Amino acid sequence: MPSSSAPLSAVPARRLCRWVVACLAVATLLVYANSFSGPFIFDDFLSIPDNPTIRSFATALAPPGGGVTVTGRPVLNLSFAVNYAVSGPRVWSYHLFNLAIHTLAGLTLFGLVRRTLRLPKLRERFAMASLPLAAAVAALWLLHPLQTESVTYLVQRAESLMGLFYLLTLYAFLRGAESSDPFPRRGWFALAVTACLLGMGTKEVMVSAPLLVLLYDRTFLAGSFRAALRLRAIFYAALAATWSWLALLVLLAANRGGSAGFGVGVSYGAYLATQFEALGHYLWLTVWPSPLILDYGPQLAPSFWTVAPYAVVVCSLLAATAWALVRRPALGFLGASFFAILAPTSLVPVVRQTLAEHRLYLALAPLLVLIVLGLHAWLGRRTWYAAAAAAAIFGSLTVARNRDYRSSDSIWSDTVAKRPGNPAAHNNYANLLAQSGRPEEALAHYEAAIRLQPDYIDAHYNAGQTLAKLGRWPDAIAQFEQTLHLDPRLSDAHLALGLALENVDRLAEAAAQFERAVQLDPRSVDASNHLGIALARAGRVAEAIARFEAALALDPARAETHRNLGNALRLAGRAGEA
Repeated sequence: MPSSSAPLSAVPARRLCRWVVACLAVATLLVYANSFSGPFIFDDFLSIPDNPTIRSFATALAPPGGGVTVTGRPVLNLSFAVNYAVSGPRVWSYHLFNLAIHTLAGLTLFGLVRRTLRLPKLRERFAMASLPLAAAVAALWLLHPLQTESVTYLVQRAESLMGLFYLLTLYAFLRGAESSDPFPRRGWFALAVTACLLGMGTKEVMVSAPLLVLLYDRTFLAGSFRAALRLRAIFYAALAATWSWLALLVLLAANRGGSAGFGVGVSYGAYLATQFEALGHYLWLTVWPSPLILDYGPQLAPSFWTVAPYAVVVCSLLAATAWALVRRPALGFLGASFFAILAPTSLVPVVRQTLAEHRLYLALAPLLVLIVLGLHAWLGRRTWYAAAAAAAIFGSLTVARNRDYRSSDSIWSDTVAKRPGNPAAHNNYANLLAQSGRPEEALAHYEAAIRLQPDYIDAHYNAGQTLAKLGRWPDAIAQFEQTLHLDPRLSDAHLALGLALENVDRLAEAAAQFERAVQLDPRSVDASNHLGIALARAGRVAEAIARFEAALALDPARAETHRNLGNALRLAGRAGEA
């Protein structure tokens, strides 16, 4: 029997709302069920299994530097620490957590859209259809294949977790603004500020959230910026204070280890020109999500004229958004949301990827709201059939895309096939081929990477290692020398070159390379050990002994070094010590 405190007419609506929530959650689970066995790939390794800071909660809030995905993002790093505590390096809990985040974000979006359409400014037009419209938006957003990169690719939890906190900030603000009771209102506002703070510690894209909340307030509630700030001054001060934590994290991350920011070796004009193409491509993928590509590579637009058609589209949309913010504020809010969410990655250069599908994770929401509301204005109730058909198609495409993530080999072969001009894709696929005992195939892809990007240091070094395993020493030496020509500070390359020179009996040159490797990285056990061997061969036994002892100080359990030290001691006439 319904509670006496709730109107009888409200009970069926609440029950229907619960059914919608359950259906959205089940549908999301079904389309991502085949993703749970997907292994760690690419950037996953440095941020998860090879990340020592997630192995203890005591270190989880101090993520490693160097520009890995978790650098400067303590909340993200902490979430991986939770998974590590549950399942260690086994992937199942990471996938489950990612799916839970995505589902909660979709349900939050459902609640936000539904309640927004019932606000006084939109109630007359949308109140009766608010639940099915919100359900259509949430279903399309949850099942859209573009979301797979942020859900199935584990380390891109950075995007989905930030998206959840961003949506929670807006949703909690709306609930607080709607509440007439001071106690719940303060609780909702506190939740909004907390979600915003956590988002700032998850990914830098959260920077626009306080401004978007203010714009939402102006558009749907207060009616003007002045009224919004007057009515909720303390709340906005608290929301703005979360920027201070983000600023500190960005400062400590030092341009994310040189992988993003200004002055990181990327032409800013070329990067901005490339972003016109990126934004245009994102818009196209919203309605036609194919082909989906894991890694688009670091390519920059050669000139503005090559992206001029995209620039016309994007600038037209920016102008339309500016006009709508004044004349049609609700439409303007959707356009502003799209651009505000993408602004950080569009305006701040990112070295390795100038275009990435995961960046559209949250920005997809305002586009889908616009599409669904447009269809409703055109088709009326037939919108539900169109939305259901689109959701089914999206779901099937998501299932198919998840199959590409079933192994590192499958996702990189897919990337190379779809983006043959990406040198990083060739290099990463070649690494997998080399590891799986297919060195000749690997070399073909290393060579392709070098043709596309002659100064690609990793490709030269990796090609050299593969050639060395094949015993092609002169070719390996050439690759290592080119690697060091591009960056003479690479200790591993000096060590590898020394080993290759040893194999062609250029012992004096090899010793010089080992010595340089030790100078660059005094903690390299391999470099110290091989330098010791070279010194012993050259008759410099006392120096060899010192080098072996230094290597053992770094790794006392290494049997090979103990054996080498013993041989050197015997050569020095110190058999008793040996």
